[in-house]
Amino acid sequence: MTTTRTTPPPEATEAAARDGRGPDGGTRRRLVAVLVAAPLIAALALWAFAWPAARTAPRDLPIGLVAPAGAPVAERLTTGPAEDAFDVHRYQDAEAARAAVQDREVYGALIASPRGTELLTASAASPAVAQLLERTVAAQAPPGTEVRTTDVVPLPETDPRGAAFAAGALPLALTGVAAAALVTLLGLTGGRAAGALTAAAALVGLTAAAVQHSWLGVLTGDWWAEAGVLGLTVLAVAAAAAGTAAVLGTRGLGLAAFVLVLLGNPFSGVTSAPELLPSAVAWIGGLLPPGASGELLRSVSYFGTAATAPALVLSAWALLGLTAVVLGGRWRHRETARPRSKQEE
Repeated sequence: MTTTRTTPPPEATEAAARDGRGPDGGTRRRLVAVLVAAPLIAALALWAFAWPAARTAPRDLPIGLVAPAGAPVAERLTTGPAEDAFDVHRYQDAEAARAAVQDREVYGALIASPRGTELLTASAASPAVAQLLERTVAAQAPPGTEVRTTDVVPLPETDPRGAAFAAGALPLALTGVAAAALVTLLGLTGGRAAGALTAAAALVGLTAAAVQHSWLGVLTGDWWAEAGVLGLTVLAVAAAAAGTAAVLGTRGLGLAAFVLVLLGNPFSGVTSAPELLPSAVAWIGGLLPPGASGELLRSVSYFGTAATAPALVLSAWALLGLTAVVLGGRWRHRETARPRSKQEE
């Protein structure tokens, strides 16, 4: 049986190109898509990273206060412009205030007594907040008042400004997306994909703990607990990205990268504190893996406690992502194995 190919006349080819249906028209459409997408992505990235930084200010920042009623410093922190900036928790004595700082109930505490004024801070919770409290208390104190500052939970000497700790958030998120991309592009599905993601996250957690704790000395808590948090962080991102790809196809990787990296990293508050970001940004950031990871890792490494809410956020992302990976793989397997209809044949 022979087949005859009909070549369209030149007029039809030119019309198809003008309408965007020919090869040249397709090229023009792709070119226009690039020219539109590039500045749009740049605008979104600048908005996500620069806007929260430009709006940094305390918003209901929890601080402790030990002072008699009517003390000048106490009055200035609870009235006027500072009223909305700080969420003041009153404590009976200095010991209770110090315990609250050590338990991460408050970022710092001001103790005003006849013997003098003392400010308790915790740079491990947020060096930006510690500096903010020092400036604020110094400005609000009556003239001639000397304020002693005590860093109750300091950062390690190897990372006194917390820069190395904050710098670790983005690589973990990128590693998670990269692991999801590898699993997706290599064609792993179902249980094999879930197992590969889990094993890769565990290995990354061990590697990251070795680098940040054993080598750089940035983390100072329990080694295995830190490795667990780091591994869970990578698993949450990787599972979410791979799960999205299992449902939407490879374009799901781009969507996941946008949400988990482009939004998740600047909205995390790791470089400052969630209470210093706009309220909506802080709320969204706390529900994304980078923000939850930063809060959980600080608690585990510097305060020796576990933060329940961030741990649940990371676990939820990991569980939902792995579920999508497994179910998506089974659905695709059924679609592939399903016999074609006579019409398709």
